[in-house]
Amino acid sequence: MPVRIEDVAAHAGVSTKTVSRVLNGHPSVRAKLRTRIEASIRALNYVPNPSARGLAGNRSYLVALLYDNPMSSSSYIMELIVGVLQACKETPYNAVLHPFEASDDLVSRIDGFVAQHRPDALVLVPPHANNTRLLQRLEELDLRYATISSKSRQSRIDIGFDERRAAADIVEHLISLGHRRIGHVASLKGHGAHAWRLNGYRDALRRAGIAYDESLVVPGDFTFASGVAGAKALLDRRDPPTAIFAANDDTACGVMREAYERGLAVPGDLSVCGFDDTPVSLQISPGLTTVHQPCREMARLAVECVLRSIRDPAMRQHTHVPYQVRLRASTAAPGKR
Repeated sequence: MPVRIEDVAAHAGVSTKTVSRVLNGHPSVRAKLRTRIEASIRALNYVPNPSARGLAGNRSYLVALLYDNPMSSSSYIMELIVGVLQACKETPYNAVLHPFEASDDLVSRIDGFVAQHRPDALVLVPPHANNTRLLQRLEELDLRYATISSKSRQSRIDIGFDERRAAADIVEHLISLGHRRIGHVASLKGHGAHAWRLNGYRDALRRAGIAYDESLVVPGDFTFASGVAGAKALLDRRDPPTAIFAANDDTACGVMREAYERGLAVPGDLSVCGFDDTPVSLQISPGLTTVHQPCREMARLAVECVLRSIRDPAMRQHTHVPYQVRLRASTAAPGKR
């Protein structure tokens, strides 16, 4: 027979109402008592019935992660998904994962999704995290949501990291090696990362007394193909850069591929660095110097915070989590190309 909430209550020596409060994360339960009840839940291998609990409490016990651009940022999205699933594992909540392509009717499509699935909370990643019309609509619906790396100030809960400082750090690494002509393959305009990573690039140049050269910045869209195209544009110049900072790792791999096609050694002839620290950064040769973006941690914290906000609607939290620059073999002092 399946274990019931009454069995947990009897095992812990408390009422079913107290067990229910622990399962719902109610703050009124004393820590010592909560620990005892959680021990009983584990000992009996009790699994709450989300459907029954939802009917009783008018909740769906669903958290939805809404994202876009999965093909060009698949590793990034997968890391976020793992973080969301890890957070839900410690709660009665289940995760719904849904891609929504950015378009003019995005708000109405997400409105329909919410009406159909009735999630208790949403987690939004860029570019949806920056869509002011969407955020306003969620406020009108009184639906709890958290954003990840949003450039908008509308979100009550946002979990991110200092992307501008991280971009400056990695460019300062190139400068410390002796590079003075540093190209940048940028990301999608309108995406929060575009401005933060470009501004970080400019910050590093300014602090080093290096004049910003707009012609050394070329467009990209987070894809391998845009890295190839960006490298072509930069390396075809009469005075090409000795190093290229790409907006993400997939783009950096495209830059390295174009360098290889031209017979240029990385890092002997051209230093290359990326951003995100996705698995490909360790799978290519040489290993890619990059910034470790704490995607799992951001997603996990976003879920934890948005679930707390269900109990405390006035809650506000803007948090930056730590990042790291991963120095690998794709960067070195300028060669004599």
